[in-house]
Amino acid sequence: MRNIKLTIEYDGTSYGGWQKQKNNRTIQQCIEEAIKLLTGEEVELIGSSRTDAGVHAKGMVANFITNSKIPSDKFREAINTKLPDDIGIIKSEEVDKNFHSRYDSKGKTYCYTLVNRYEKVCLGRSYVYQVRDELNYNLMKDAAKYFLGKHDFKAFKTNGSSVKTSVRTISGLELELKGDVLKIFISADGFLYNMVRIIVGTLIEVGKGKIKPEDIESIIRNGDRSKAGPCVPPNGLVLEKVFY
Repeated sequence: MRNIKLTIEYDGTSYGGWQKQKNNRTIQQCIEEAIKLLTGEEVELIGSSRTDAGVHAKGMVANFITNSKIPSDKFREAINTKLPDDIGIIKSEEVDKNFHSRYDSKGKTYCYTLVNRYEKVCLGRSYVYQVRDELNYNLMKDAAKYFLGKHDFKAFKTNGSSVKTSVRTISGLELELKGDVLKIFISADGFLYNMVRIIVGTLIEVGKGKIKPEDIESIIRNGDRSKAGPCVPPNGLVLEKVFY
């Protein structure tokens, strides 16, 4: 038995997210079907994250157990021949049999991309969220520092999560502004359901002047979801990297 680790890139626009579902086509399902066509095996592809419908990835990590004799580095191109154009294996490698892509992860980095302009966005609109209201970048940057560290982020999750604790540690939150494009990079040891998208929505409210930067501290402390910003759409979100 061999344990194969995959690094995966995908455009999530046409999919119901990562995890297999009965009535929706997903990334996990497509890759498992490709592996079956290649090896004849019914495998369970274990993902490091369960990205939602419409969310993209540059560095999703997953692993599966196989009896196949295909060289580990050759799985990449072999699986790619069986996949649609919007899903690709970037790297394949054999790892220790005990490696688990989800449980062994030390953290992840996500990037959310905003376009802040009034004029209609046409190019790349599947990968950005447009905000027409003028945003104060400096206020948003000031607010970002309040998210850093270990906190209970229950005010920044959508109901429906079954996690035992909502305590997480954010190790990095950086804003990069180039012209009218704002990228927000968030790194943490783990994320709650829609946590990144709600943090971004909150930062947007700060940029609009509806929430003060210093109010972030009390929102986190009180854990009141109604005081945080909205959950922004999924299309601007990309899973950048998984750390081990």
